Amino acid sequence: MARVEQDGTRFPFGVTGLRKRLLNLLLVLGLTSMVSAQTVGSHSFKVSNGQFTLDGKPFRVVSGEMHYPRIPRAYWRDRLRMAKAMGLNTITTYVFWNVHEPQPGVYDFTGNNDVAEFIREAQQEGLYVILRPGPYVCAEWEWGGYPAWLLKDPSTKVRTTDPKFMQPAARWIKRLGQELAPLQIGNGGPIILTQVENEYGSFGDDHTYMQQIHKLLIDAGFTKSQLYTADGPIQVPDGALPDLPVGINFGGEKDGDAKEAFVTLKKLRPDGPFFNSEYWAGWFDHWGGKHAHTNTAAQLANLRWMLEQGYSVSIYMFHGGTSFGWMNGANSDGKGSYEPDVTSYDYDSALDESGRPTPKYFGMRDIIAKVTGVNPPPVPTVAPAMGVPAVALPDAASLWENLPTAIRSDNVEAMEQIGQAYGYILYRTHLRSDVDGELVLDQLHSYAGVYLNKRLMGTIDRRLKQDRLSLHGTAGAQLDILVENTGRVNFGKSIGGEQAGITRQVTLAGKPLVGWEIYPLTMTHVEKLPFAKRPCEGPCFYRGSFNLPKTADTFLDTSEFTKGQLWLNGRALGRIWNVGPQKTLYTPAPWLKEGRNEVIVFDLDGKMGRSVRGLEKPVL
Repeated sequence: MARVEQDGTRFPFGVTGLRKRLLNLLLVLGLTSMVSAQTVGSHSFKVSNGQFTLDGKPFRVVSGEMHYPRIPRAYWRDRLRMAKAMGLNTITTYVFWNVHEPQPGVYDFTGNNDVAEFIREAQQEGLYVILRPGPYVCAEWEWGGYPAWLLKDPSTKVRTTDPKFMQPAARWIKRLGQELAPLQIGNGGPIILTQVENEYGSFGDDHTYMQQIHKLLIDAGFTKSQLYTADGPIQVPDGALPDLPVGINFGGEKDGDAKEAFVTLKKLRPDGPFFNSEYWAGWFDHWGGKHAHTNTAAQLANLRWMLEQGYSVSIYMFHGGTSFGWMNGANSDGKGSYEPDVTSYDYDSALDESGRPTPKYFGMRDIIAKVTGVNPPPVPTVAPAMGVPAVALPDAASLWENLPTAIRSDNVEAMEQIGQAYGYILYRTHLRSDVDGELVLDQLHSYAGVYLNKRLMGTIDRRLKQDRLSLHGTAGAQLDILVENTGRVNFGKSIGGEQAGITRQVTLAGKPLVGWEIYPLTMTHVEKLPFAKRPCEGPCFYRGSFNLPKTADTFLDTSEFTKGQLWLNGRALGRIWNVGPQKTLYTPAPWLKEGRNEVIVFDLDGKMGRSVRGLEKPVL
């Protein structure tokens, strides 16, 4: 038998008495929270006679999804305990390639990216884990989790057998295996199920590609947990593999949705197992739309029905959290629509964005306990959020006066072609003659402010299917086009064309504009800008500070600003946009400090005198 410790070391336990003595020692030291509620040692999880079995005995998965980068690391254990208290026995998580390999061959598994520690903490809290390693994950996450550098060569075809995609994908999955394969249940860890790709049937039907991803996972050591695929019910034939069990993904907005979905599954896979691998008990928000309020009564009815049939289920999302920084994705129908997601991933889920239980949480908890007969532990208390008085931002720094070194190019270049992933990019040229006509940005991704001699002429918004505006300029005038990557599309057949910036060309009065200076604006280390107490309007950074005698969660009100980004103590919390629906940014207590705290806001349409304040409740 063996136990996986936080540093990955495996300690043998030869006899029961030795284990008891260790547990007694931990009790004395107050370290019982580090001891897994599961039996230590290797186990087996597989499909037998059409159902999941754990060590040969029938096992029903009652899971909920939450994502480690969307939760401050200091809160991982709190959220896991909330899951256990709702009656869940398993946690599901995606793995996000782009946060772990920001540059080819450069890996980051530290801090909030320490997915192995997240999984170990789940085990310590008595929870099993369903792992969804992708490499594509969707998840309303920036480009579905793909790293932006895959787009440096625009001919690369993701989610296909194209070697330009499969070779870096193979390298990534092999590296991930070093981190997580030891944490499979057959090795003494909590991972019971590992997903192959993700809803591939909604993208294509290339079974050769799916077999290659399957083999990459096996070669990376994912052989000690049960592999499976997941698709919408009618997409199962396109996305599934014949030798693996399938999960089906669907929502529960009306009573009977679950029954209907499983009727479809039973026609395709009559022998089981019967597993709802994503039960959409909520939904996400787009900029310019409304905050999702889904049908809790129907969701509870469908959950009850599935559990009464003895089926396995994973609630998507149990806890959504926050797509901090630049990590929100976007939707598209492949026909020109573009719907960027807000920073909040509250998802109208059982546990809200800040980790507080909702009426949906208690409804699900009650159903799970009644149907399974298992009484969950008490619901942990959550410290109340606090208000913060208005914070003035007296210090300013102009974007125009703090540009990096320019890259000179005859033609505009996409972000990825100059090695940039997120943030803003500025294209500058000078008009060679007087002109009066339409300025056209061919394939803008995704929002642009157009300036003549630093005066705003108008904006162009991919979200509104805009690509042009009328422009009158004189010879020698400076033309600046400031473009925001508002989030790459994460779903659908169009994801391959998601370079950011101006991805083709710029024309004015029908003629291509050439001779550009390109400024990559990654918006990192903004705290080092030369702030000063002087007026600044237009694209500006604003800085202020506030003092706290103690820390608690709060929600920073951004409603006075137009469009941009907010940083707290050097961390990019998320986006600001006055189109709504989100008007606050979740600010977790562990990221605040007792004493002085610093806020920086970038606003495309900045004006002096605006402020932020902390609210006790979010405005979503």
